[in-house]
Amino acid sequence: MTENFLSAQWENLIMANYVVNPDVLMPYLPHGVELDFHNDKAYVSLVGFMFKRSRIFNIAIPFLGTFEEVNLRFYVKRVDGDTIKRGVVFINETVPYKLVAWLANKLYKEHYISIPTKNLIKLAKSTKDVRYEWKINKRWNHIQVNAEMENIKLLPGSMEEFIFEHYYGYTKLTGSLSQEYEVNHPGWNINKVNHYSIFCDFESMYGNDFAPLSNQQPESVLIAEGSAVTVKWKRTVF
Repeated sequence: MTENFLSAQWENLIMANYVVNPDVLMPYLPHGVELDFHNDKAYVSLVGFMFKRSRIFNIAIPFLGTFEEVNLRFYVKRVDGDTIKRGVVFINETVPYKLVAWLANKLYKEHYISIPTKNLIKLAKSTKDVRYEWKINKRWNHIQVNAEMENIKLLPGSMEEFIFEHYYGYTKLTGSLSQEYEVNHPGWNINKVNHYSIFCDFESMYGNDFAPLSNQQPESVLIAEGSAVTVKWKRTVF
């Protein structure tokens, strides 16, 4: 069996980053990891991106290989011997296909739901418009940016590096058990965001703890070009 559970192309990853009180995240924090901070601030990110050419155990998924994903995540780290592993925890992940959500929940104990989604991506010579939409309570929510096409490398220690450079996923199994899996991809280039638009019913999507974000401006909105990505089949329970 291949060591990769999933391989895919992730493209045009928009991340709207909100400062939150760390206490809000503690009930969702898996055992054995700790919150990761940037400049003493805790963040959650509302994320939208294109999932393309998806393969499970190197087998293409007929008719389901390309779709939008929207998720809400926060940032953690785990000390494993002499290694500090920087990763993310997902509050919720949204895709349009029930089978994809079922597989992810069954095999990785994640928090996927299936609701209608759509995208609109327009590429021009020097700029691009990227929009992701998802329907909850009969209303379309969205995250959208207009950005430059020119690619920019991540700067060490920057907010952009903090948001994008995470290579582990952590899942809370029980109050005393957690699961770790590894995500591999090359470092991503980013594009300068000129302007953005967000409408998200955070309470309906993510619960009362995150309802205030509907009326809060993100501290930053970023977009990365993306790349090929693999998710390892090996999972570590600790």
